Amino acid sequence: MSRIGRKPIAIPSGVEIKKTGTLLSVKGPKGTLSANVHMSVNVEQNKNELFCTVSETTKFVKALHGLWRANLNNMILGVTNGHEKKLEIIGVGYKAEILGKRIRLLLGFSHPILLSVPDGITIKTPTPTSIVINGADKTLVGQVAAKIRSFRPPEPYKGKGVRYAGEYVRKKAGKAAATAGK
Repeated sequence: MSRIGRKPIAIPSGVEIKKTGTLLSVKGPKGTLSANVHMSVNVEQNKNELFCTVSETTKFVKALHGLWRANLNNMILGVTNGHEKKLEIIGVGYKAEILGKRIRLLLGFSHPILLSVPDGITIKTPTPTSIVINGADKTLVGQVAAKIRSFRPPEPYKGKGVRYAGEYVRKKAGKAAATAGK
C-alpha cells in the first residue's frame, strides 16, 4: 500500500462531500470541485475523515492510491483556503495589467499578449511586474501560471522573462567571457 494513500484526510467544518458512483464532489466556502475517482480506488467517509482504499495490489493501483489521496486532499484544501501561484516579470518595459476578464502582457514582442482568465481563477497585479493567481482548483491555477510563463520563459544570459516567485535562474557567461582568455 502507498504510504501517502494510507493517511486519512481531515475534513474541516463547512466542507460537504457527496459521492455518487465514481463522481466525488467537494463543496466549501471557496467553491465546488468534482472529480471522477478511478474505479480501483474506494473512498469512504467516517465522520470528519476521508479514507482511500484499494482493491488490488498491483504497482499501477498502488500509484493510483497515493495519487487520488493527494488529489482529494488538494480539493479539500482548495475549497477551504484556495491555492496561489506568484509570478515575477523581469525585463525593461515588461509588464502586466488586468483588463476585465483578460490579462494583457507586454513582454518585448511587437504586440501585447491578451490571455482570457478561465472561470474559477482570479488574477491580480499588485505591481506591474508581479502577478498573483488564485483559485480553488490547484491544477487549473498551475496551468494558468505555466501558460503565462511559457510566453517568455527566463533566458539564461540576462535572466529576462517571466518566472515563478523565488525561482532561481542560473545565468551563463556570454561571448565576452569566451574570448577573454585569448
